[in-house]
Formats: sequence, structure tokens, C-alpha cells
Amino acid sequence: MAESIFEQGDKNGKLLAMLVAEQRVQTNIPCIKNTQGDLLTTQTDILDTFVEYYKTLYAPIPTYDMAELDGELASLQIPRLSELSRYVKEVQYKDPNGKVMIFNDKGELPSPMEIVNWITRIKDSKLCKKCPENEWPNKAKTICIDKFIEYLSYEEDILVLFFSITSVIFATTSFLILGLFVRFRSTPIVRANNRNLSFILLLSLILSFLSVFLFLGRPVDITCMLQQVTFGIPFTISASSILAKTIMVCVAFKATRPGSSCRKWVGVKLPNTVMLFCSSIQVMNCILWLSISPPFQEYDMDSYPGKILIQCNEGSVIGFYSMLGYMGFLAAVSFVLAFMVRTLPDSFNEAKYITFSMLVFCSVWIAMIPAYLSTRGKYMVAVEIFAILTSSAGILLCMFSPKLYILLLKPELNTRGTMLGKRML
Repeated sequence: MAESIFEQGDKNGKLLAMLVAEQRVQTNIPCIKNTQGDLLTTQTDILDTFVEYYKTLYAPIPTYDMAELDGELASLQIPRLSELSRYVKEVQYKDPNGKVMIFNDKGELPSPMEIVNWITRIKDSKLCKKCPENEWPNKAKTICIDKFIEYLSYEEDILVLFFSITSVIFATTSFLILGLFVRFRSTPIVRANNRNLSFILLLSLILSFLSVFLFLGRPVDITCMLQQVTFGIPFTISASSILAKTIMVCVAFKATRPGSSCRKWVGVKLPNTVMLFCSSIQVMNCILWLSISPPFQEYDMDSYPGKILIQCNEGSVIGFYSMLGYMGFLAAVSFVLAFMVRTLPDSFNEAKYITFSMLVFCSVWIAMIPAYLSTRGKYMVAVEIFAILTSSAGILLCMFSPKLYILLLKPELNTRGTMLGKRML
């Protein structure tokens, strides 16, 4: 029993266990050398020398109550220290440093043993140590183990695979639609309502879909700085392009009235100016945000016990919500204008599709805000990615599926007469 207990200690304890097994009792201690090399033969001198050696080997615990220690050991059905001592009385040995260690003939210990490592392994012990910030106690509260690190990992999260595949599919679809529009760029259906804005809108949607990859994997400072900007600016360009299209529809309809002053605004100059002006405001906002308080990598060790959340801190909360708020403002203005002109003649009813696309955009992001604020870690990132993919896909489908229908399935409708008649724009 004694050997098994000592073997669980440090290297001195293991050495003691070996000696206990080999030498249970030694009645006579003929002589011993002290630290000066003098040979001592009397029992008093030998015991004093042993006490001095013993004090240097073990650290005393002045404030610890030995009776309380015995009580805790008894609760674990471990023999009391006095019961262990009888196995080592009169044992003499040398430690690895060459010091001679001797227990007296009564098996008594000259001073309290340093057993702090034991105390930390005893249930309800008062002698506990705090784990480092990046570690957490195991279930038995006996050792500190590494905290679980959480982020959207390519190796462990099925969500990453889903988001990656979805992003690639929609980005590829947008690229194919762009190629199709470039091929049929001279046809009326593509030229209607400013084809350059349609090209810019498709390019910005491609960038929005691909920006998802900056949110996946382990966050670092550079990806934290880029992910919000590469999502916010393309999205703003998309919203600005749609707003410019909406304004163009309104102006074009009013210009058909006799004597209307709006005829001077008809053309590509007004929508291009609107798109550039609205987009430049967001670009300046992002530059200011990154210059003053950019996003950075953050280790959240307090939100969940036993977990370290590696995530991106937005830096300036004002900068982050200014970016989102400005995008929402552009979308809301586009929705209101498109809704107001939705009943225009069929020649100008692209406003209907703008209304649907902005309705999807606003609905997704309004629903996203509370979900984003109520989650932490990888789930917060997943909510934002879902909002990016859903709103971008909504714009892509609502804005371009009607034109694709004519280009691919009803090419006979792709004529100037149809565009100016009772068909859709």
C-alpha cells in the first residue's frame, strides 16, 4: 500500500517507494556525515543532521492544519500519515543530490510534508489553484486541460462546406449571366434601362458571393479587416445600381409627358452619377473606419465555459453599423421609389422586379440584426454569411430571371417593338 502511494508522487517519492520495498526496518544507524564532511556517530547528532536535510528537501506549510489533512485523507480511505510513517521508520537513503535522508526510530516525520499536489486532487479541498486563462479544469477538477477552440473550421463544420458550395454556385451563375449579357449586349432586352448598370450590378454580386470565403476558417487580423469591407462595398454598389435603375425608370416615365423638363435627364449620365456618388460615400465610410478603429482578431474566453471563441471584433461599432445602416438606407429608398412606380405602363415595369428584390433584401437584413446580436462565435458569423448569400441571391433572381427568360426561352420577344410596347422592359 505504501509503495503504491509513494509512487504517485514526485521522483523523491518514487525513490522512497523503492527503498521501502527493499528495506522495511533498519534498527541501527552507525554513522552519518554532515554537510561539512564530519563523521557523526551519536544518535542526537545524526537526528539533528537528518532534520536539517529534511528541511531543505521539503517545503513546510505553516498554515495548514494536519488534523484537517488527516480528515480529508480518511474520506478517501487513504491511510493516515502516521500509518504510513511506520513503513519508513529507521530508513536511511540518499536523494539524487547525494543528501542522506533518515526517518527516526518512531517513524515520525520531523516536519510537515509538502503535499500541495495531493491537495489539489482531493474533493472539496481548500488548496486549489487557478487554471491559466487558456485552460479549464477537467470534470473531476483534478487537472487543467486546454479549452476547446471554436470558429468556422473547414475541417470540422459542415456549415463551411454548405456555405462554400452555395457561394461558388451563385458566383458562377452570376458570371454566366454576365457572359450571356455581354454576348447579347446589343439586343433590346439587355440595353433596356442601362446595360452598363446591369454589368456593374452583376460584378458586384459576384464579389458579394465570393466575400463569404473571408468569413470562413480561422480569423486573423487581415481577414477581419477585409471581410466587412469586401462585403459592404460591393453590396453598396449593388444597392446604388438598383437605386440608379429605379430613378431612371421614374425619370423615363415622366419624360414621356408633353413639355416635361425631365427629358434633359434621360440618358446614362444621371444613373451613372447616382451610382458613383452613393458608392463613394460608403467607400469613404469604410476608409475612415479602417483608419480609426479597424476590426481585429479577438479571443473570447468568457462567453462560454471551457471554450475559446476566435472571432473578429468589429473595432468601431459605429463604423460597422454605419456601413450596414447606409446599405439599408439605399435599399429602403430604392424600395419606396420602385413601389411608387410599380403601376406604370408595362414598358416601364422593371420597377416591379426592383420592388421584389429590395423587399427580399430588407426582409433578410431586418431579420438578421436580432439574430446576429443574440449569438456569439461561429454562429454569429454563420448568421451574417446566410444574410449575405440570401440577399444577394434574391437580388440576382428577382432582377435577372425575367430577362433571362426572354433571352433563352422567348427570343422572339427580344425586339425593340416589344420593349416599347405592352411587354416587360
